[in-house]
Amino acid sequence: MGRHLRIGLLIESSRAYGRNLLYGIAAYAKAHGPWTLYYQERAIDAPMPAAMRRWRPDGLLVRIVDARFGRQVLRLGVPVVGLLGQRFYRGVPEVIPDQAALTQLAAEHLLQRGLRQFAYVGFRKVLFSDQRREFFRKYMQAKGFQVHVFEDGGLQHAVGLSRIVGLSQIEEDTARHGRELADWLSGLPKPVGVYACNDIRAYQVLSVCGEYGIAVPDAVAVVGVDNDPVLCQLSDPPLSSVDPNAQRIGYEAAGTLHRMIDGSGPLPPSQILIAPAGVVPRLSTDILAVADREVADAVRYIRQHACDGVSVVALAERAAMSRRTLERRFAQHVGHSPSTEITRVQLRRVQELLVGSDFSLEKVARAAGFSHLESMHRLFKNTFALTPGEYRKSQRPIGTAEMPRGLDF
Repeated sequence: MGRHLRIGLLIESSRAYGRNLLYGIAAYAKAHGPWTLYYQERAIDAPMPAAMRRWRPDGLLVRIVDARFGRQVLRLGVPVVGLLGQRFYRGVPEVIPDQAALTQLAAEHLLQRGLRQFAYVGFRKVLFSDQRREFFRKYMQAKGFQVHVFEDGGLQHAVGLSRIVGLSQIEEDTARHGRELADWLSGLPKPVGVYACNDIRAYQVLSVCGEYGIAVPDAVAVVGVDNDPVLCQLSDPPLSSVDPNAQRIGYEAAGTLHRMIDGSGPLPPSQILIAPAGVVPRLSTDILAVADREVADAVRYIRQHACDGVSVVALAERAAMSRRTLERRFAQHVGHSPSTEITRVQLRRVQELLVGSDFSLEKVARAAGFSHLESMHRLFKNTFALTPGEYRKSQRPIGTAEMPRGLDF
């Protein structure tokens, strides 16, 4: 057993990203301790706690937001690992998300939905937003597409970086600046895929769309970053988001600090980039942009009524065409049959209920439009290679509704 380390954590936890960093750090400490962790709830721009110097930590894991705070951290004279990427200090490695990789995931997610018009919504002069904007532009330009950009002062410091902000403040700012954003969104060519720099910004976009009658996802499809379960589920419709793998970032940062304290291994690089976990799709990007209006209308109807027991025959009657014609046009524009689309929507609803509710499997099956539990069970396992019960267990650790996921290194 190694010596008992004292590690200071200067990390805000008002949002899911900060909390998941802490989960990752805790997982490392339990596996490689014993560690004593100094932590107190704080805003990201709060000064160094007065007790930290008296506590005499062996090392610090911090999110350095400005030069003054950076100087306070360095005066302690102990190894430090950063988790924000805002500043570079000699001898302070940063463990941060791979911005290019997570932006590529968002871009591919929108491209896979058949979209050909794209936009970015960010904060002006905020580093992570600037990085994601430029990576998105370059990636889409390489694919032959232009990116429209909207950035304003708005909440750039309040929610983009420097302090804790509640939903009431986000909504107040949205109301104050919403007309400008709504006019910009209304003027975009449709349908358009919007990449928002984080979930807070995406929440604002969806709030403005709801307030000003802009259809989501049919006119504007939105994907954010952070997979914050609160913001994603409070959004209307629920927000698709890139999971930046914050637990892994916290785990790797703790490991980097441990090696710095022990003097084991080579000196770490100035930046350690962690790949994202993937995109978590929800209804805000549940669009299939196709030129055939009748097929698009049928897809939209399926999404609204698949769990109500809609049949392909009823769908064809509604579209005023034969079943054979509907199936042929579906295959041409969607790539699969109407019955496959109905099942796809039902199974997505099953996934949502397994993760977000305590419904019994029988109640999940009924809510998703399956007449028999056995039918749901068979289709789910054939599609996802897991039974519904296995899926619920893998996606929903005890005590959580959706995230964080279990660490899988």
